[in-house]
Amino acid sequence: MLRSIHSEIRKVLTTRIWWILALILFGYIALVAAGMAALFAFASDQLTEQGGQGIPEEGIPPLIYSLTTAFGYVFPVLFGALATTGEFRHQTLTPTFLATPRRSTVLGGKVVTAVVFGVVYAVVGSLGAVGLGGIVIAATGHDPLLGASDTWALLGRVVIAMVLWAVIGVGLGVLVPNQVAVIVIVLAFTQFVEPLLRTAAAFWEWSAAVGRFLPGAAGDALVGSSIFSALTGGSAVQPLEWWQGGLVLAGYAALFLVAGAATTWRRDVT
Repeated sequence: MLRSIHSEIRKVLTTRIWWILALILFGYIALVAAGMAALFAFASDQLTEQGGQGIPEEGIPPLIYSLTTAFGYVFPVLFGALATTGEFRHQTLTPTFLATPRRSTVLGGKVVTAVVFGVVYAVVGSLGAVGLGGIVIAATGHDPLLGASDTWALLGRVVIAMVLWAVIGVGLGVLVPNQVAVIVIVLAFTQFVEPLLRTAAAFWEWSAAVGRFLPGAAGDALVGSSIFSALTGGSAVQPLEWWQGGLVLAGYAALFLVAGAATTWRRDVT
């Protein structure tokens, strides 16, 4: 297993996709975090001055720092999927399986590699969210570290969520080995299909109860803060507890891995 893990990490490091995704993730999250921080701080101040009820000061940092997963979770999913489908596309699975005949060991190495780089993407995204977002929060006269222990706990859950998203990407790559197809599926679902489903589900209590178990909703529950809920006004249905969200997300990862291992991963390769 150690040889397989070492081999998989070397494969990733010899390509450019991992650090290209990391750079885009950092820039994207930093830009969104700065804009959202300024918007929420300004809106909160304006509402307070007009006698209304703005966003509680302690509620702004969690919303900003959770942007790493709320908007950036697509990056570890793409990484995991590309790390697997690249082997099918470039036909490197044959020598891989010849060197390591036990396919479960190869798949295990890919999962561990996804865990490692899931942590990397969590750190990179958090640097953008906490770095630039925290600076803007402080510049607007708010405290970026309100509830420091809660903030650290949230960032820890961000790491767990990004790791699970990376493993989900590996599972998708195994289940759908066509690289173009899996990219289209990931981008279409994360950027269009699920946001529409979550928005539509919020209109009825029964659908909102079901919508809690969508992957993105489960990820938000795991982290404990959601920009999506803040922008849509939330729901009458109580969201999942953080550990329940983690279990649901882990369930998706296990489902895709098991399904892929039982089907595509068992087929002959050329």
